[in-house]
Amino acid sequence: MTEGEAAPAAANEQGSRNLAMRVIAALVLAPVAIALAYMGGVAWSLLVTLAAAGLFAEWLVVTGLGRELRILVPGVIALLLAGLCLMAGRIDAALIVLAVGAVVVALTSGARRNWAIAGLLYAAAAEIASVLLRLDTAKGFAALMFVLLIVWVTDIGGYFAGRSIGGPKLWVRVSPKKTWAGAVGGFVASLLVAAGFAAFEIGSTGPLLMLGAVLSVVSQLGDLFESAVKRRFGVKDSSHIIPGHGGLLDRLDGFVAAVIVAAIFGFLRGGADGVGRGLMVW
Repeated sequence: MTEGEAAPAAANEQGSRNLAMRVIAALVLAPVAIALAYMGGVAWSLLVTLAAAGLFAEWLVVTGLGRELRILVPGVIALLLAGLCLMAGRIDAALIVLAVGAVVVALTSGARRNWAIAGLLYAAAAEIASVLLRLDTAKGFAALMFVLLIVWVTDIGGYFAGRSIGGPKLWVRVSPKKTWAGAVGGFVASLLVAAGFAAFEIGSTGPLLMLGAVLSVVSQLGDLFESAVKRRFGVKDSSHIIPGHGGLLDRLDGFVAAVIVAAIFGFLRGGADGVGRGLMVW
Protein backbone atom coordinates (compact mmCIF):
# COMPACT_ATOMS: atom_id res chain seq x y z
CA MET A 1 0.00 0.00 0.00
CA THR A 2 1.40 3.38 -1.00
CA GLU A 3 1.45 6.41 1.28
CA GLY A 4 -1.31 7.97 -0.81
CA GLU A 5 -3.52 4.90 -0.31
CA ALA A 6 -2.71 4.60 3.40
CA ALA A 7 -4.12 8.00 4.37
CA PRO A 8 -7.69 7.37 3.09
CA ALA A 9 -7.63 3.87 4.57
CA ALA A 10 -6.63 5.24 7.98
CA ALA A 11 -9.32 7.91 7.74
CA ASN A 12 -11.95 5.28 6.89
CA GLU A 13 -10.81 3.10 9.78
CA GLN A 14 -10.99 6.07 12.16
CA GLY A 15 -14.44 6.93 10.82
CA SER A 16 -15.62 3.37 11.41
CA ARG A 17 -14.33 3.44 15.00
CA ASN A 18 -16.05 6.77 15.63
CA LEU A 19 -19.30 5.44 14.18
CA ALA A 20 -19.10 2.35 16.39
CA MET A 21 -18.54 4.51 19.48
CA ARG A 22 -21.44 6.77 18.49
CA VAL A 23 -23.75 3.78 18.12
CA ILE A 24 -22.70 2.23 21.43
CA ALA A 25 -23.10 5.55 23.27
CA ALA A 26 -26.53 6.07 21.71
CA LEU A 27 -27.66 2.54 22.65
CA VAL A 28 -26.71 3.24 26.26
CA LEU A 29 -27.83 6.85 26.65
CA ALA A 30 -31.04 6.89 24.61
CA PRO A 31 -32.89 4.26 26.70
CA VAL A 32 -31.86 6.07 29.89
CA ALA A 33 -33.16 9.38 28.55
CA ILE A 34 -36.42 7.79 27.41
CA ALA A 35 -36.93 6.01 30.74
CA LEU A 36 -36.39 9.20 32.75
CA ALA A 37 -38.61 11.14 30.34
CA TYR A 38 -41.35 8.56 30.87
CA MET A 39 -40.99 8.81 34.64
CA GLY A 40 -41.15 12.60 34.45
CA GLY A 41 -41.36 14.55 37.69
CA VAL A 42 -38.22 14.69 39.82
CA ALA A 43 -36.37 12.07 37.75
CA TRP A 44 -36.61 14.01 34.49
CA SER A 45 -36.09 17.38 36.17
CA LEU A 46 -32.94 16.10 37.90
CA LEU A 47 -31.49 14.86 34.60
CA VAL A 48 -32.31 18.16 32.91
CA THR A 49 -30.82 20.19 35.77
CA LEU A 50 -27.55 18.27 35.75
CA ALA A 51 -27.38 18.52 31.96
CA ALA A 52 -27.97 22.28 32.14
CA ALA A 53 -25.13 22.68 34.65
CA GLY A 54 -22.90 20.63 32.35
CA LEU A 55 -23.87 22.74 29.33
CA PHE A 56 -22.93 25.93 31.16
CA ALA A 57 -19.61 24.49 32.32
CA GLU A 58 -18.72 23.34 28.80
CA TRP A 59 -19.78 26.69 27.32
CA LEU A 60 -17.31 28.39 29.65
CA VAL A 61 -14.57 25.96 28.58
CA VAL A 62 -15.26 26.65 24.89
CA THR A 63 -15.20 30.43 25.41
CA GLY A 64 -11.99 30.34 27.44
CA LEU A 65 -13.66 30.92 30.81
CA GLY A 66 -13.60 27.37 32.13
CA ARG A 67 -11.03 28.11 34.83
CA GLU A 68 -12.90 31.15 36.15
CA LEU A 69 -14.55 29.76 39.28
CA ARG A 70 -16.01 33.16 40.10
CA ILE A 71 -18.19 32.71 36.97
CA LEU A 72 -18.65 28.94 37.01
CA VAL A 73 -19.76 28.56 40.63
CA PRO A 74 -22.58 31.14 40.77
CA GLY A 75 -23.87 30.02 37.37
CA VAL A 76 -23.97 26.35 38.31
CA ILE A 77 -25.53 27.15 41.70
CA ALA A 78 -28.24 29.21 39.99
CA LEU A 79 -29.04 26.35 37.59
CA LEU A 80 -29.15 23.79 40.41
CA LEU A 81 -31.37 25.96 42.60
CA ALA A 82 -33.63 26.68 39.62
CA GLY A 83 -33.90 22.94 39.07
CA LEU A 84 -35.01 22.45 42.67
CA CYS A 85 -37.62 25.18 42.22
CA LEU A 86 -38.88 23.50 39.06
CA MET A 87 -39.11 20.16 40.87
CA ALA A 88 -41.26 21.90 43.47
CA GLY A 89 -43.47 23.37 40.77
CA ARG A 90 -42.29 26.94 41.39
CA ILE A 91 -41.55 28.26 37.94
CA ASP A 92 -41.65 31.84 39.19
CA ALA A 93 -39.01 31.12 41.83
CA ALA A 94 -36.84 29.38 39.22
CA LEU A 95 -36.93 32.48 37.01
CA ILE A 96 -36.00 34.73 39.93
CA VAL A 97 -33.07 32.50 40.91
CA LEU A 98 -31.80 32.45 37.33
CA ALA A 99 -32.15 36.23 37.03
CA VAL A 100 -30.08 36.70 40.20
CA GLY A 101 -27.53 34.21 38.88
CA ALA A 102 -27.28 36.13 35.60
CA VAL A 103 -26.62 39.37 37.49
CA VAL A 104 -23.88 37.75 39.58
CA VAL A 105 -22.27 36.23 36.48
CA ALA A 106 -22.43 39.61 34.75
CA LEU A 107 -20.69 41.31 37.67
CA THR A 108 -17.90 38.73 37.90
CA SER A 109 -17.11 37.94 34.27
CA GLY A 110 -15.22 41.05 33.17
CA ALA A 111 -14.39 41.56 29.49
CA ARG A 112 -16.17 38.41 28.29
CA ARG A 113 -19.35 39.26 30.15
CA ASN A 114 -21.55 38.81 27.09
CA TRP A 115 -20.27 35.29 26.43
CA ALA A 116 -20.68 34.26 30.06
CA ILE A 117 -24.24 35.56 30.28
CA ALA A 118 -25.10 33.99 26.93
CA GLY A 119 -23.90 30.62 28.23
CA LEU A 120 -26.04 30.85 31.37
CA LEU A 121 -29.12 31.92 29.42
CA TYR A 122 -28.52 29.12 26.90
CA ALA A 123 -28.39 26.49 29.64
CA ALA A 124 -31.26 28.05 31.61
CA ALA A 125 -33.56 28.19 28.59
CA ALA A 126 -32.87 24.52 27.85
CA GLU A 127 -33.55 23.64 31.50
CA ILE A 128 -36.87 25.47 31.76
CA ALA A 129 -38.12 24.42 28.32
CA SER A 130 -37.33 20.74 28.91
CA VAL A 131 -39.12 20.67 32.27
CA LEU A 132 -42.16 22.66 31.09
CA LEU A 133 -42.63 20.45 28.03
CA ARG A 134 -42.80 17.31 30.19
CA LEU A 135 -44.84 18.94 32.97
CA ASP A 136 -48.16 18.39 31.20
CA THR A 137 -49.51 15.07 32.52
CA ALA A 138 -51.75 14.53 29.49
CA LYS A 139 -49.40 15.15 26.56
CA GLY A 140 -46.05 15.93 28.15
CA PHE A 141 -44.39 12.61 27.45
CA ALA A 142 -45.68 12.47 23.87
CA ALA A 143 -44.51 16.04 23.25
CA LEU A 144 -41.07 15.36 24.69
CA MET A 145 -40.67 12.15 22.70
CA PHE A 146 -41.75 13.97 19.56
CA VAL A 147 -38.99 16.56 20.03
CA LEU A 148 -36.38 13.97 20.99
CA LEU A 149 -37.15 11.71 18.03
CA ILE A 150 -37.21 14.62 15.57
CA VAL A 151 -33.77 15.72 16.78
CA TRP A 152 -32.37 12.19 16.80
CA VAL A 153 -33.55 11.22 13.32
CA THR A 154 -32.49 14.59 11.92
CA ASP A 155 -29.00 13.89 13.22
CA ILE A 156 -28.96 10.25 12.10
CA GLY A 157 -30.54 10.93 8.71
CA GLY A 158 -28.18 13.81 8.13
CA TYR A 159 -25.14 11.73 9.08
CA PHE A 160 -25.88 8.83 6.73
CA ALA A 161 -27.21 10.97 3.86
CA GLY A 162 -24.18 13.22 4.09
CA ARG A 163 -21.72 10.32 4.10
CA SER A 164 -23.42 8.29 1.37
CA ILE A 165 -24.40 11.12 -1.01
CA GLY A 166 -21.89 13.85 -0.25
CA GLY A 167 -22.05 16.80 -2.61
CA PRO A 168 -21.96 20.55 -1.96
CA LYS A 169 -21.11 21.72 1.55
CA LEU A 170 -23.77 23.45 3.63
CA TRP A 171 -21.61 26.10 5.30
CA VAL A 172 -17.90 25.37 5.01
CA ARG A 173 -16.74 28.29 7.14
CA VAL A 174 -18.75 27.10 10.14
CA SER A 175 -19.02 23.33 9.71
CA PRO A 176 -16.76 21.92 6.96
CA LYS A 177 -18.22 18.38 7.02
CA LYS A 178 -21.93 19.19 6.74
CA THR A 179 -23.51 18.90 3.30
CA TRP A 180 -26.80 19.95 1.74
CA ALA A 181 -27.53 16.26 1.17
CA GLY A 182 -27.20 15.65 4.91
CA ALA A 183 -29.46 18.59 5.72
CA VAL A 184 -32.14 17.34 3.34
CA GLY A 185 -31.74 13.76 4.54
CA GLY A 186 -32.27 14.79 8.14
CA PHE A 187 -35.26 16.93 7.15
CA VAL A 188 -36.94 14.05 5.29
CA ALA A 189 -36.32 11.70 8.22
CA SER A 190 -38.06 14.16 10.56
CA LEU A 191 -41.15 14.19 8.32
CA LEU A 192 -41.29 10.38 8.52
CA VAL A 193 -41.29 10.59 12.34
CA ALA A 194 -44.05 13.20 12.26
CA ALA A 195 -46.07 11.01 9.90
CA GLY A 196 -45.56 8.08 12.27
CA PHE A 197 -46.97 10.06 15.20
CA ALA A 198 -49.98 11.00 13.06
CA ALA A 199 -50.47 7.39 11.97
CA PHE A 200 -50.74 6.37 15.63
CA GLU A 201 -53.22 9.23 16.15
CA ILE A 202 -50.95 11.07 18.60
CA GLY A 203 -51.75 14.28 16.76
CA SER A 204 -53.15 15.73 13.53
CA THR A 205 -51.18 15.04 10.35
CA GLY A 206 -50.85 18.59 9.00
CA PRO A 207 -49.72 20.30 12.21
CA LEU A 208 -47.35 17.46 13.10
CA LEU A 209 -45.70 17.58 9.68
CA MET A 210 -45.34 21.34 10.04
CA LEU A 211 -43.87 21.00 13.53
CA GLY A 212 -41.54 18.21 12.43
CA ALA A 213 -40.26 20.35 9.57
CA VAL A 214 -39.77 23.43 11.75
CA LEU A 215 -38.07 21.54 14.58
CA SER A 216 -35.78 19.69 12.18
CA VAL A 217 -34.60 22.97 10.65
CA VAL A 218 -34.24 24.55 14.11
CA SER A 219 -32.28 21.53 15.32
CA GLN A 220 -29.83 21.87 12.43
CA LEU A 221 -29.52 25.60 13.05
CA GLY A 222 -28.76 24.85 16.70
CA ASP A 223 -26.00 22.50 15.57
CA LEU A 224 -24.57 25.17 13.29
CA PHE A 225 -24.78 27.78 16.05
CA GLU A 226 -22.71 25.62 18.41
CA SER A 227 -20.23 24.91 15.62
CA ALA A 228 -19.91 28.64 14.98
CA VAL A 229 -19.18 29.32 18.65
CA LYS A 230 -16.52 26.60 18.75
CA ARG A 231 -14.94 27.86 15.55
CA ARG A 232 -14.93 31.40 16.94
CA PHE A 233 -12.73 30.18 19.80
CA GLY A 234 -10.79 27.54 17.86
CA VAL A 235 -12.22 24.56 19.76
CA LYS A 236 -12.96 21.19 18.11
CA ASP A 237 -15.03 19.48 20.84
CA SER A 238 -16.65 21.00 23.93
CA SER A 239 -15.33 18.02 25.93
CA HIS A 240 -14.83 14.25 25.58
CA ILE A 241 -17.41 13.10 28.11
CA ILE A 242 -19.46 11.10 25.56
CA PRO A 243 -17.46 8.58 23.47
CA GLY A 244 -17.79 9.32 19.76
CA HIS A 245 -19.86 12.44 20.36
CA GLY A 246 -17.58 14.85 22.25
CA GLY A 247 -19.28 16.81 25.00
CA LEU A 248 -22.78 17.68 26.14
CA LEU A 249 -22.79 20.79 23.97
CA ASP A 250 -21.82 18.71 20.95
CA ARG A 251 -24.57 16.20 21.64
CA LEU A 252 -27.37 18.46 22.85
CA ASP A 253 -26.96 21.53 20.61
CA GLY A 254 -29.79 20.50 18.28
CA PHE A 255 -32.05 19.41 21.14
CA VAL A 256 -31.54 22.67 23.02
CA ALA A 257 -32.65 24.73 20.02
CA ALA A 258 -35.56 22.42 19.21
CA VAL A 259 -36.92 22.08 22.75
CA ILE A 260 -36.81 25.85 23.31
CA VAL A 261 -38.79 26.51 20.13
CA ALA A 262 -41.19 23.63 20.91
CA ALA A 263 -41.79 24.98 24.42
CA ILE A 264 -42.48 28.46 23.04
CA PHE A 265 -45.05 26.99 20.61
CA GLY A 266 -46.65 24.99 23.41
CA PHE A 267 -46.65 27.84 25.90
CA LEU A 268 -48.29 30.27 23.49
CA ARG A 269 -51.07 27.77 22.80
CA GLY A 270 -51.46 25.97 26.13
CA GLY A 271 -49.99 28.14 28.88
CA ALA A 272 -47.34 27.20 31.43
CA ASP A 273 -49.18 24.10 32.67
CA GLY A 274 -50.22 22.89 29.22
CA VAL A 275 -47.09 23.21 27.09
CA GLY A 276 -47.31 19.58 25.97
CA ARG A 277 -50.97 19.90 24.96
CA GLY A 278 -50.28 23.20 23.25
CA LEU A 279 -47.63 21.55 21.11
CA MET A 280 -49.41 18.31 20.24
CA VAL A 281 -53.15 19.13 20.18
CA TRP A 282 -54.28 21.32 17.29
